[in-house]
Amino acid sequence: MKAITNPGLIALGFLLVTFLLTWLWMPPFIRFLRWWGMGKYIREDVPDRHMGKLGTVTMGGWGFLLPVALMFLFMHATRVYALRFAGRAVLLPVMTLLAFGLLGAVDDWLGVRKGRGLRARTKFFLQIVLATLAVAWIKQLYEAPGFFLPGIPKPLPAGWWYWPLGVFIIVATSNAVNLTDGLDGLAALVTATSFVAFGVLGIYHQDYIVAQLCFLMAGALLGFLWFNVHPAMVFMGDAGSLAIGAGLAVVALMLGEWIVLPLVALIPLVETLSVILQVAYFKATGGRRIFKMSPLHHHFELSGWTETQVVTRFWLIQVMAALLGVAIAMA
Repeated sequence: MKAITNPGLIALGFLLVTFLLTWLWMPPFIRFLRWWGMGKYIREDVPDRHMGKLGTVTMGGWGFLLPVALMFLFMHATRVYALRFAGRAVLLPVMTLLAFGLLGAVDDWLGVRKGRGLRARTKFFLQIVLATLAVAWIKQLYEAPGFFLPGIPKPLPAGWWYWPLGVFIIVATSNAVNLTDGLDGLAALVTATSFVAFGVLGIYHQDYIVAQLCFLMAGALLGFLWFNVHPAMVFMGDAGSLAIGAGLAVVALMLGEWIVLPLVALIPLVETLSVILQVAYFKATGGRRIFKMSPLHHHFELSGWTETQVVTRFWLIQVMAALLGVAIAMA
């Protein structure tokens, strides 16, 4: 791929462009969601303070997915049209974002209109199907590297287990971000940091197409945060969280840096582990709990932290973990 002059400055430009596009697009999109009647249904198994969020519009994820997709495809229109290597590289992460965003949108719509989203088994099956298609694209068409280990300059082959592991990484990360999306601004702030980290690694590996997408996503998420910080005017919903998680996993696989994904996306990982531990311990002990409530952010809410304190402190931890992940990948 052709080298970019001053990639850091150009990356900042990508971030600012999608920030402004999302910031301008969100107000009319929020009005549309209100007109459409997409007020959020609040589950009963959350802290009582969340009942005040009843009626806040959801499915806001499309507020940042559309600007990113349109901007990215516009930038590479001729390559996509020709379907050369760069065109396939463009389509892969964008199609993953849109496909998982569409799946999440259906779940959001059913949750609001029917009071219950897709059945867990149905949603999980569809995630596996989409992830399998993405891994096939990564492996066969994009020819992504296997994986990098710190201190080893060349990627190592992953062998046949790349396929099941790749599907697992995409589905697990998608659901992990979905679990993280429980407080105003938390998922968007944490994952914007993760995309910046992978954008830096994209520049490091001279994979500028991945780097561009990462910085475009980071800027769009920051633009969305303007309306999603506490008290939120809009929620991203599954349309946003499922797409973000899948997108993070795909760029990690495209770069061959999925070994550091648990650090670059530490908070979603910890949130998921808290749910797994809570459920396992509850079943093993006949009803006892490790945490006051899971995912973990609810535990700290019930421990006396304000919502803003939880989000800020989790984000600070994520920043340090992402920096560590980038440092390890570049070692």
